[in-house]
Amino acid sequence: MALDVLIQIYFMTTRDLTLFPEDELGNALWQRMLEGDDLSLEREVEFSVIFPTDEQALKFGQLLLENNQKLSFSPYQGSDSHPWEITAYPFMVPSYENIMAYQSLLIEHAPTFAGQFDGFYF
Repeated sequence: MALDVLIQIYFMTTRDLTLFPEDELGNALWQRMLEGDDLSLEREVEFSVIFPTDEQALKFGQLLLENNQKLSFSPYQGSDSHPWEITAYPFMVPSYENIMAYQSLLIEHAPTFAGQFDGFYF
């Protein structure tokens, strides 16, 4: 095997904990990278926030729209106490830093509307 191939294999299997910390997001990103996903490519990342009423969800959605965010509004079956969901679709490089920063913004602002962060998907 050529040396350059061995170097590539080494770097693909040696986890940089600054890029892929050992938590839910870091593990998901690491797994995607091992599966061959090019994490340097921008894409939509889905972030969900759930709410007790449709009115609260829509008010939160308005805040996101005022900040030029793409979103969807729908009933949510996963919680009796929070049956409404806003999903935001920011376009970003799916890095740990970018996803955590956007998640933190949602976690910070959702409680103003009685919302709870419910997760992300990319």
